[in-house]
Amino acid sequence: MSFAQAATGYCEVRELPQLSGTEIPSLFTLNQGELAQMESMKAAVLTAFGDAEKFEIQTVPIPTLKANQVLVRVCATSINPVDYQTRRGDYKELVRLPAIIGVDVSGVIEAVGEAVTDFKVGDNVYYSPQIFGEFGSYAQYHVADAAIVALKPANLSHIEAASFPLAGGTAWDCLVTRGNLQVGETVLIHAGAGGVGSIAIQLAKAIGAYVFTTCSSRNRDFVTALGADRVIDYKNENYVEVIRQETNGLGVDLVLDTIGGETIQRSLEIIRPFGRLTSIVDVAIPQSLLEAWGKNLSIHFVFSPQYRAKLEALTKLIERQQLRPVIDSVWSWDQVVLAHQHLEQGGTRGKVVLKFTEN
Repeated sequence: MSFAQAATGYCEVRELPQLSGTEIPSLFTLNQGELAQMESMKAAVLTAFGDAEKFEIQTVPIPTLKANQVLVRVCATSINPVDYQTRRGDYKELVRLPAIIGVDVSGVIEAVGEAVTDFKVGDNVYYSPQIFGEFGSYAQYHVADAAIVALKPANLSHIEAASFPLAGGTAWDCLVTRGNLQVGETVLIHAGAGGVGSIAIQLAKAIGAYVFTTCSSRNRDFVTALGADRVIDYKNENYVEVIRQETNGLGVDLVLDTIGGETIQRSLEIIRPFGRLTSIVDVAIPQSLLEAWGKNLSIHFVFSPQYRAKLEALTKLIERQQLRPVIDSVWSWDQVVLAHQHLEQGGTRGKVVLKFTEN
């Protein structure tokens, strides 16, 4: 498997349209040229910013299918931290209510736009919708640009596949696209038991790196089974001291920060000169970056863009059994309130999945 640097891009930010009064168009399908008239669907609709109980199960129009898009019957989706951050209002300037959120899809193509040639009705696919796009994945149907969609790994169920697109794509961007992790290098992955961390450990081992990771003591065996070489109990060990000792003071080549807070500033202390740090969280408090300047370090803040190539790369690794899904729990999609509460309280291992149907 080649880990050549993938293409990068920027996530398009668009306002969410009002759900009421949306025109329902005819949808182009490959069923002998007939038009499928899809009128409505069930969805978990965010009606106000706040706690998880702000979701309501509603009947809403299916969004318009454009010429370059596919209509997917959602079999499963998953919950990511960006979902509950959006729900509680962290990005309210980017979201217009009422809104359907959710950024993971595994499902079956039900219709294709007239310009789509890569897919056909009945294809099993998975992808991550545009974050802060028009419609999210907490619904029975979803439309997406064909360019961000990939065929589902053949050896995964829809429930398993739904755990991969955003978390797996983020791990890929952090380690490969931006982190440029190489065979024989060392990497520290913070929060290795989490959704991104659990995939990042496996991906780093597939590349051929030596993996340090932080987690609680109860997750030690779990992350070790994923491939971590040195597990650091963050409650009882100082990861800065551990890495200094175990690398003879040299530090690691790359750090993947999934925590935020003071993690960036502390991690800079244990990165080798000309090393790299990738972070998927914003900087909530002022921090000094003098350590990075003095060592010629590269820091990348990663907001993972959607594109098919990285999903296809992940699919190859999944089908070769070098990556496997890590699922904390599976909930019925109409239990979205309970599922959000479960993820938000912390301590999960891997992904929290919402199931619509496996058929």
